[in-house]
Amino acid sequence: MKKTNAARILDRNKVSYDISTYEVDENDLGAVNVASKINADIKKVFKTLVVRGNNGIVVASIPGDSDLNLKALASASGNKKVNLVPLKEINSLTGYIRGGVSPIGMKKQYSFFLDASAKNYDKIYISAGLRGMQFFINPDDLLLVTKGTLCKLTD
Repeated sequence: MKKTNAARILDRNKVSYDISTYEVDENDLGAVNVASKINADIKKVFKTLVVRGNNGIVVASIPGDSDLNLKALASASGNKKVNLVPLKEINSLTGYIRGGVSPIGMKKQYSFFLDASAKNYDKIYISAGLRGMQFFINPDDLLLVTKGTLCKLTD
């Protein structure tokens, strides 16, 4: 199995994680599909979204069955307003492609915000930086390695 940059960062920081792999469906890269393929509760499968605000790029991870509250993220990140980055910009900003965006190991260390619901679980799933691969990781460890902030990002 190919070791991703995100996995190398976790290893370097001595962060414990498990990896789940699944067959990628190019026609459905959504978190609900991923959750069914790895047989996981969708509320534990977090999707990572990239947004742009007046203060620059911000990254957020929320449960796969939820919608991002843009106002909540703007407030938490000190922006007046934020909007999702167009898909065509994701790779150049993060180094990742849609369906494989991990909050760990992006081209730049963007401010990262994790939805507070992650604390309901000992471990959550988050992209390992490659389509078809998910980390199963403790949310506190994720926040530590990303220098992230825990806050309410969904309604």
